[in-house]
Amino acid sequence: MNEITSAAFDEALLLQELELAALEAGREIMRIYAAGCAVLEKADQSPVTEADQAAERLILQRLRAFAPDIPIIAEEEMAAGLSPQELGARFFLVDPLDGTKEFINRNGDFTVNIALIENGVPRLGVVYAPVGGRLYLGGSSGAVKVLIDDEGQELSRASIHVRQAPARLIAVASRSHNTPETDACLENYSIETCVSVGSSLKFCLLAEGQADLYPRFSRTMEWDTAAGDAVLRAAGGLSATLDGTPMLYGKRGQAQDCDFANGFFIARGCASIDKAQPHG
Repeated sequence: MNEITSAAFDEALLLQELELAALEAGREIMRIYAAGCAVLEKADQSPVTEADQAAERLILQRLRAFAPDIPIIAEEEMAAGLSPQELGARFFLVDPLDGTKEFINRNGDFTVNIALIENGVPRLGVVYAPVGGRLYLGGSSGAVKVLIDDEGQELSRASIHVRQAPARLIAVASRSHNTPETDACLENYSIETCVSVGSSLKFCLLAEGQADLYPRFSRTMEWDTAAGDAVLRAAGGLSATLDGTPMLYGKRGQAQDCDFANGFFIARGCASIDKAQPHG
């Protein structure tokens, strides 16, 4: 295995390693999904399962062997109080099972999320939805969707891109965390339909041109959004705070919230949506 350092790396090689880590974690998640497992509660009262923990162990083992000098912020380690003292300009954000509630409810809308952050920007991202075998990759060369069969073999690989905004938009919203503020936001746009979807798949639907707008007016953490945001940006879209500033990662010492917490945001497939589509 070729190691990389925080000083320099081959993007294609690292993205390939992130892909392999996500696929390996996805296989373990599906093994547990089939067998069933207990549901525990973390200190913040959010659920956690054996699948979250097992997937994170696999991902961290692989990343630390491949890129030992790059710090990692991972959801379950953070919940256990384990956080690097120094991040530097480049670090990983890992959510081993985004959509734990979807996993528990067995609706299939859960993903493995791995992102590389550089100077606050999500530079590389991998989102893998093991149910349905959808793998999304994002980097400087663009965004890609890969279809994986039940045996873990690649069926197809194709570039994806956001679409131009239609006259009436398709919006996506959180399946488990929708809010009245989200509904109020959507009233400012010409919306054909709003689809409820779990996990980072919302970003990916924008990235592949199947939806246009994703407003989020409930709490998220950086590991929830970084990988999907990276894929969306690579596909030509953007996630921005309510004042229009692109989302930044690595936020610490926030007066209004804990480390690595996001504010509310709106993800758009097409940057011109706000200028062309609001009404009323």
